[in-house]
Amino acid sequence: MAEIKTKVNEASVEEFLGTVQDEQKRRDCFEIVKIMKQVTKKEPKMWGPAIVGFGSYHYKYESGREGDMPQIGFSPRKQNITLYIGVGDNSDNPILKKLGKYTTAKVCLYIKKLADVDRNVLQELIAESYQKAH
Repeated sequence: MAEIKTKVNEASVEEFLGTVQDEQKRRDCFEIVKIMKQVTKKEPKMWGPAIVGFGSYHYKYESGREGDMPQIGFSPRKQNITLYIGVGDNSDNPILKKLGKYTTAKVCLYIKKLADVDRNVLQELIAESYQKAH
């Protein structure tokens, strides 16, 4: 069985986000940290080399594979900011209609920049996701 790379570690969130090349994306990421800290009342931690996470939960699949993941988190990727907030392709969350410009995948919400979305709606989605994962 392959080793799980997404583990909490002691790397500095601030240093990691400081390496984000695009200035707007870097500022947006620091803003997302503020929002997630406000919602979770937890300090951000690095998970693997590129995910900023808040809180943690233990999962175990029927296959026997198990591990820990952040309850919510995000990662500044080249194309967009990926938010791991339990909102994805199968989401019928009515709040999404009010969010603004975004795309989804399995369990991810992608935004190009914070200016594309309503911050209050984003905060509501983050809070809802965190409460469900709690």
